[in-house]
Amino acid sequence: MRAKILVVDDEKDILELVAYNLRKEGYDVLTSWDGEEALKLIKKERYSLIILDLMLPGIQGMELCKMLKSSEDNSTIPIIMLTAKSEELDKVLGLEMGADDYITKPFSPRELVARVKAVLRRTREVPVKDKLVNIADLEINTDTYKVMKRGKEIKLSATEFRLLIFLVRRKGRVFNRDMLLDAVWKDEAFVEPRTVDVHIRRLRTQIEDDPSNPIYIKTRRGIGYYVDGEL
Repeated sequence: MRAKILVVDDEKDILELVAYNLRKEGYDVLTSWDGEEALKLIKKERYSLIILDLMLPGIQGMELCKMLKSSEDNSTIPIIMLTAKSEELDKVLGLEMGADDYITKPFSPRELVARVKAVLRRTREVPVKDKLVNIADLEINTDTYKVMKRGKEIKLSATEFRLLIFLVRRKGRVFNRDMLLDAVWKDEAFVEPRTVDVHIRRLRTQIEDDPSNPIYIKTRRGIGYYVDGEL
């Protein structure tokens, strides 16, 4: 079954460029001019991926991303932010809102397709062993991609889930940014090391009672991140 991708951008040339290159790769592509229309389309059918411009008429891209990631029905849909803004703060904000990746305009069609393929690959790669993994108050189901804490479900993106399960299954081992990039993001040439820090920080806000004093994902200063082997 072909992946269905929704592209949301208020620039006609960008919409046509993105849609053309994705359709050429065999994807089923729908487009939208603004956030409100995109939201209606998302409510009608399920998408494999959403490419979302930051600056939109109506509902802004950042706000739409936040709405989708807080929705029970749509929180697991991967999102790639598309933006003309190249400032570090905008990239970090997008990732912290739950976006799985970002592309800064202008971009090459080759880079766009590579990032789309990488995000879809991460989303589809479900760990097959030990369907239920327990660590302290967390119960991680690798079959359904659900994370429960004291009976309450925690909504994670596909990338956040992969990062969490990778660290949990290797309790006690410390991994630096490059090691985590290789393991979770794999061969994606366009991902910056800072992306790891943003996803770790977002994970902590989701699973920790006190993100500033984490008990699950800890930092070894100057080295990297790890899950306490005693948990």
